[in-house]
Amino acid sequence: MNPIDPKIAFTAAQHTKQQERVSSSSKDDKAIEKISAEFEAIMVQSMFKAMRKNVPEGGLFPKSNAEKIYEEMLDMELATQVSQKQSIGLAKQIYEQMQSKLNQEKK
Repeated sequence: MNPIDPKIAFTAAQHTKQQERVSSSSKDDKAIEKISAEFEAIMVQSMFKAMRKNVPEGGLFPKSNAEKIYEEMLDMELATQVSQKQSIGLAKQIYEQMQSKLNQEKK
């Protein structure tokens, strides 16, 4: 029967705790990144909605409820695509602030 070396056991325990911290940290990073992008999409969508209000309604027929719903859905999808592919930089700023706040809390 081999005796257990306390130094090796302690080092293994420290390594396991370090791996747990790293994995939870990477999960936090991914969650913060996702939330930041979603928030940017919401802000871009509200910007599109405000811009659409400034366009005068006109034409032969008034807008139906279906058209209004379609425009809202179109704005939502466009905002999502803009935030994912051509970020305006808001998501990055939110991510950096949240990351620094999270790091301060961990210390």
